[in-house]
Amino acid sequence: MALQRELGVSSLDATATLAVQGTVATGLVATGTVVGDALVLGAANNFVTTSAVSTGVRLPPGGAGDMVFIMNRAGQALTVYPPSGATVNATTSFSQTSAKGAFYIYSSATAIEPVLSA
Repeated sequence: MALQRELGVSSLDATATLAVQGTVATGLVATGTVVGDALVLGAANNFVTTSAVSTGVRLPPGGAGDMVFIMNRAGQALTVYPPSGATVNATTSFSQTSAKGAFYIYSSATAIEPVLSA
């Protein structure tokens, strides 16, 4: 992945740079205890810093090749839900451990697989 400063010298404008690198959302607060009231993620790179027990986030709709990153700094496991009509890790939700990052890779619009950090 290119660093932002590297993209700047390649004459890409700010919009193109974000398209290559991805948007960033920090200080996110997980909400809800079911898919319907979980926080809907809107960025490619997401940093969750606050959550109550059993709260979660919902991945945005996507297609094959899309990727969403989530860093869980909330102090407890975070429930990650797929978008409507999709699965994550072949099920309806995934528990992402505290202090771990994960890339969620879309193999299709309806199948998403997590890749966890060590």
